[in-house]
Amino acid sequence: MKKNRITICLILLASIATQAQIVKFGIKGGFNYANQTGTDITVNSTTYKSEAITNYHFGLVAEFPLGNTLAIQPELLYSTVGANYKQSGMMLYYAGTSSIITDFNNKLGYITIPVLAKINLSKTFSLDLGPQASFLLSNKNDVSINDTKSFDFGAAAGLGIKITKGIFLQGRYVVGLSEVSTNAKTKNSVLQVSAGFFF
Repeated sequence: MKKNRITICLILLASIATQAQIVKFGIKGGFNYANQTGTDITVNSTTYKSEAITNYHFGLVAEFPLGNTLAIQPELLYSTVGANYKQSGMMLYYAGTSSIITDFNNKLGYITIPVLAKINLSKTFSLDLGPQASFLLSNKNDVSINDTKSFDFGAAAGLGIKITKGIFLQGRYVVGLSEVSTNAKTKNSVLQVSAGFFF
């Protein structure tokens, strides 16, 4: 009985060691081209239209192979998204009237957790698809717009490129499926370009 237990423990340890060699861990970072879509935001009876802004993301990534053509890729990232809001106003000059632009930024910082199915199209390219959960850490804006929700849910799709055994590039689009505010029908959207390294 004792020998059987030792044998079982050795098999389990060997299995864990094998899995540890298969699972890859790494880091990644890159740029966000972000916007907020939906209805225009109104502040003090003034309507503002959103324009995209450039931000960044960085964090940890793992890869759990499920065969030769499929893997699960969970990530833990810090990502900043949001938008720039502009409105047209009128200013009176001596020679007449001229339009001016008043704008402000709305920048949201999230801890994002995408869990993607990585479909290997070849030894170099992969298709990445899956859900993403985001938890709000910071909300920096020039004016108080509306109450921002602390949780955001979205869907991600993109393409991965394996440069070497450790180095990779990724392009991804994440579309928000839940509204970021309790009072405005606005959703996050972001195009991400990343570079990373598996240890």
